[in-house]
Amino acid sequence: MSEHPEHPARHFSEQDVQREVTELEGKSATAARLFDIRRIIGGLFVIYGIIVTIAGLTDDDAAIDKAQDVNINLWTGLGMLALGLFFLAWLKLRPTAPPPPDAVPEERPGER
Repeated sequence: MSEHPEHPARHFSEQDVQREVTELEGKSATAARLFDIRRIIGGLFVIYGIIVTIAGLTDDDAAIDKAQDVNINLWTGLGMLALGLFFLAWLKLRPTAPPPPDAVPEERPGER
């Protein structure tokens, strides 16, 4: 069998392989935390909650009378803010664990 000149044989030490695996696991865990759905939902609810709360604080009497004397924007904004903060607290208290290394499917010969 002849070796391909464009793909010279590489020899990696066990340390190099372990360092590369650790680095990839760290990147995977960071990506999983970054795109956690709780962060997205919590962030959006906090932003919209702030906006609606400000709208509720600046409502005039006509808008409150229209809603049967309930400042609906204020209460809805505070509810959205509370829900968003709940999601962000949940994310902080129970972070996503990266999948175990054996859960990653191994590549079988002939698959590419």
